Amino acid sequence: MATQREESGIVTLTEQGVKQVQDSPLWNDDLRPTTRAEHNWSGLSFATLWVGMCICIPTYTLAAGLIGLGMSVWQSIFTIFLGNLIIMVPILLNAHAGTKFGIPYPVFARLWFGSKGAHFPAMARAFVGAGWFGINAWIGGAALDTLLVTFYPAWANVSMHTGIIFLLFWLLTMIIAYRGPQAVKKLGAFSAPTLAILAIGLFIWAVVKADGFGPMLATPSKFETTGEFLNVFWPALTGVIAFWATLALNIPDFCRYAVSQKSQATAQVLTMPITMAIFSFIGVAVTSATVVIYGEAIWDPVQLLAKFPPYVILIGAVGIVLASITVNVSANLVAPARAIENLWPRRITFGIGAVITGLIGIAMQPWFILENFGNYIFGWLGTYGALLGPIDGIAVADYWMVRKRRLDLVELYRSNGKYSYASGFNMKSIYALALGIAASLLGLIVPGLSILWENAWTVGLFVSMFAYWWLMRTDASLLSQTEYEQITEISQLAKRENDSNVAL
Repeated sequence: MATQREESGIVTLTEQGVKQVQDSPLWNDDLRPTTRAEHNWSGLSFATLWVGMCICIPTYTLAAGLIGLGMSVWQSIFTIFLGNLIIMVPILLNAHAGTKFGIPYPVFARLWFGSKGAHFPAMARAFVGAGWFGINAWIGGAALDTLLVTFYPAWANVSMHTGIIFLLFWLLTMIIAYRGPQAVKKLGAFSAPTLAILAIGLFIWAVVKADGFGPMLATPSKFETTGEFLNVFWPALTGVIAFWATLALNIPDFCRYAVSQKSQATAQVLTMPITMAIFSFIGVAVTSATVVIYGEAIWDPVQLLAKFPPYVILIGAVGIVLASITVNVSANLVAPARAIENLWPRRITFGIGAVITGLIGIAMQPWFILENFGNYIFGWLGTYGALLGPIDGIAVADYWMVRKRRLDLVELYRSNGKYSYASGFNMKSIYALALGIAASLLGLIVPGLSILWENAWTVGLFVSMFAYWWLMRTDASLLSQTEYEQITEISQLAKRENDSNVAL
């Protein structure tokens, strides 16, 4: 009897499939596969999601910070656009799995690491997300603190005033996040157009104050030779790629609600790279303008905000707060909360996971990460890119190269199923992960191989991808087309598509 049903490219559990695993310790209402009715996110939902996430302060500081490192405007834009095109590839590849099978990232990870081993990639993503949560909460709190000091100067004399506002902002974000990932769609629909208008307003101000495009875009590169430029370009490119390496892993958390593959893929391709390029251009252009206007590059928007009249500070603070909450709820809390929930599905809810994520974000000291741009791109982005790159490679290899998009949903929720491997751990994925990380670390150890570390995400991705494919190519957990059809009730349209894929 079929345990799953495929229709229009989307696979759901049948009633028989649900009965077999609904009492499993690996099952709860948040981690189960989505039903057909829950696939209700249109392309517009994904477009507003990405606009809301891209128009955020970390995007601005990433782009503006490249100017501070010595790049020209056009060198900065090129680096950012190239990095976003690269990371879009694994985003789309992993999004396909979430859309087709309706599973969240922690469950997806069971395929590669096993029912227990999946906690490692899930928690690795969780800690990075928690760090980003802390960064955005600190930025939002700092904006509110600036607003208070402007309208109530005595507030600056209160001991630890910035820390107090940070905690209040943290609490506000937690209240919104506690409502769950479906709240993201509503938040994005409101914040996306609002943030776009504020970004355009900031750009117009920069053009006017810098006396036109010429001066603001004329800031030259500080690099005298190609070699000097490449010494900054490679780690900067890794930082740009790593910026969305987290979403490249947990994009199934959102795409599991997609109406269709076409709608989510089209919306993401048209929205993310373009929005990142436009807002990055605004970031670097405004930062270049600050060199003309103030004689120094101000890449921190909160510091820039403090130089405006009070009414502008009020509008800007609202924008920064809205941007910080939007990206925090959508990009930085869903995946960590799901990962923590997956540690004990029968006891930990999404809301509890969100609260734990927020506490970890505080513990990771975001104020230190944002102390200077070197900490931000070379320390924070570069280091976690070396960890997430290999995991991205394993995810892509497993779904596309090893399993060829054929999964048994029921087995994902069995404690001793085929995806449990040896006592819940797939040692082949662990070996592949170790090889990917080791390849990048050679760049820190061996003189002359620094380019390996400077490109840690890319190096780790390809090394782990091909190592995993080689180790898993004949694994007993793989499903043949015949075995897949035995457990899947396939509509005639889906069957024709599958037959076409087999022929290819």
